[in-house]
Amino acid sequence: MPKGPEHVAPTADISPARLALVATTTSNMVLILDGEARIEWVNGAFEAHTGYPLTDIRGKKPFDLLPGTGTDKETVARIRAHFANGEPFEEDILHYTASGTPYWVHTCSMPIGKAEGVEPGFVIIQTNISDRKHGERGLRIAASVFDRSHEAILITDKHNRIMDVNPAFARITGYSREEVLGLNPNILSSGRHSKAYYQSMWRSIEQNDFWRGELWNRRKNGEEYVELLSVSRVHLEEPGQYFHVASFSDITALKNHARDLDRAANYDELTGLPNRQLLVERLHTARQHADRQKRSLSVCYLDIDGFKAINDEFGHDAGDKALKTVADRLAHSLRRGDTIARIGGDEFVILVQSDNPEIVYQRLLAEVGQPIPVADTFITVTASLGAAIYPDDNTDAEGLIRHADQAMYAAKEKGRNQFHIFDPGEDAFRRQRRNQLVEIGNALEHNEFELYFQPQVRLADCQVVGFEALIRWNHPARGLTTPGEFLPAVENSHLEVPLGSWVLKEAIHQMNLWNEAGEQLAVSINIGAPHLMDRSFVHYLESYLQCHPEVNPEQITLEVLESTALEDIQRAENVLAKCQTLGLQVALDDFGTGFSSLTYLRTLPINMIKIDQSFIRDMLQDDSDRAIVESVIFMAQRFEKPTLAEGVETMAQAEALMAMGCNLVQGYAVARPMPASEVLPWLAMWRENASCKAQSEPPASDTGAGPGCSTGRDGTPSGRSQTLR
Repeated sequence: MPKGPEHVAPTADISPARLALVATTTSNMVLILDGEARIEWVNGAFEAHTGYPLTDIRGKKPFDLLPGTGTDKETVARIRAHFANGEPFEEDILHYTASGTPYWVHTCSMPIGKAEGVEPGFVIIQTNISDRKHGERGLRIAASVFDRSHEAILITDKHNRIMDVNPAFARITGYSREEVLGLNPNILSSGRHSKAYYQSMWRSIEQNDFWRGELWNRRKNGEEYVELLSVSRVHLEEPGQYFHVASFSDITALKNHARDLDRAANYDELTGLPNRQLLVERLHTARQHADRQKRSLSVCYLDIDGFKAINDEFGHDAGDKALKTVADRLAHSLRRGDTIARIGGDEFVILVQSDNPEIVYQRLLAEVGQPIPVADTFITVTASLGAAIYPDDNTDAEGLIRHADQAMYAAKEKGRNQFHIFDPGEDAFRRQRRNQLVEIGNALEHNEFELYFQPQVRLADCQVVGFEALIRWNHPARGLTTPGEFLPAVENSHLEVPLGSWVLKEAIHQMNLWNEAGEQLAVSINIGAPHLMDRSFVHYLESYLQCHPEVNPEQITLEVLESTALEDIQRAENVLAKCQTLGLQVALDDFGTGFSSLTYLRTLPINMIKIDQSFIRDMLQDDSDRAIVESVIFMAQRFEKPTLAEGVETMAQAEALMAMGCNLVQGYAVARPMPASEVLPWLAMWRENASCKAQSEPPASDTGAGPGCSTGRDGTPSGRSQTLR
């Protein structure tokens, strides 16, 4: 500010008091300093704004008091120099209030002294310019954002003419700022979007002052790109005046990457078909559609039969080409709306929406059966297809796929190149069987099984010739359980061999215990076909006999069920022959109930034939059953094999059997199966009663042909005339 009396307004007509009012009432901050630049007086505006009362700061230098951490040090140095030189100055400077709040002021300082008729000093007037400084900073930031943003920004007027664009706009679109000023942004249009799409966009802007979405646009070089666009309408203070600020980024690379990720996550790389993840999603949708339309939905699981042979013979590259050929054929054979997915290897799942799906199944199998070009030749393959039909099979998506898979394996078992439809009722039975097998496996592990023994008697002299070992289950909840309640579940399962081995081991162990008690008792042991045909059977049996040298192998009889199909009759013959070499006896059990009676009798090395109890039960009332029993005994005699009748419950049955030539019996007429602990006491009682009876009865020649013994209901010998059970 210039100094000198010529610039001081005349004050002759204004009283000092009035002039003092100017300093005290102005909203500007006024300070009067002495010649050393120390505070002599400040006005009320200064005290109110800074929080410093005059009484606390009088005598202090303001520029030691007001600057803070953000104050420019060079500005402070210049101000100190001005004071030192007694010079007027104007500066913008950042100050801080007593509470530490920053604020900007424009400081105007005028030195005073003799020319004004006062003591030397300074008059300082400060104007708060914080709002202006903040506005300037905001403008600088906005300009920096506009220029440096990676997003393209364009500003248009109310008529949608471009007013300005930033450098990112030029980088993304290829148009320079000068080329687009005054033009409509539709110069970027790709033509992909409909008129209705743009109308919807502008309707949102008019209603909400904002729109955000994706647009396909075109660069200056003609290349299309997709952008994520935001448009805001900014209203000015004048009514009806506004402009638009649009920002967008090029998301083409992100879209491509997302598409690649989607393809990797949801599609099979080799065939381009949906994978399991996408299949499950579509299956959820298809089930909902079937519910709405009240139609059925077939979930088909298709597996190419023997596809591994193609890879082995021609290599994996040729196998992949063949697999892709099959996939293409299957896909093209489906109707619109159906889905085919590859879920691994040579396995496909097809969703078929049809009320007559079996025609589709046949068509799919036929497509697979077409010759496939592989390595300069043509090969032919087949497929097996399983289907689960919704809503008949009313389960979730994963359950339908799993059931179709199970049905596919059933189709393979039927001979391949066929289809099989899943039966929910059959599955419930299988689940029940699986649960029962788990329970039986646990029972085997926790020693819940026990062997019972039923005596076998020779009618001619009433002698006990042996015992049949029969398994029982001491179930923790149901108590003693008979074989008919659990053995059917074990048949042809993974537990058949372990359970059979347990019976064999336990029976031989019990024979050893009886040997130690002075009784060498013969025992018959039932052997299932899978157990007999197991490759370790003979080795296991031989090693266990070696561990019990006290047991005579000739007292062990292996009972092979005649009703059990032996797939390899030659191997069965070899196994049984090896068992006989070890000294064991072989009996053909349940004779007459199967389809191979004569074949087994002629081929297998058999020591004895057991007549099934189903023929014994009604043979006295049913002539057909009696004829069968007579025929079996006759054949056994011709083959020189002894016969043992099972299920003998009365003396009448025993007498009839003896008359036919069958001298060995087993059944309730003799005794019920009993625990091992009861065998020796029962045997002692039997022998005692049989001895007493032999002494009291006349010779058989005096009484006619008939059994040499009879038994009571409890299995003890009794009078001959009594009918027993």
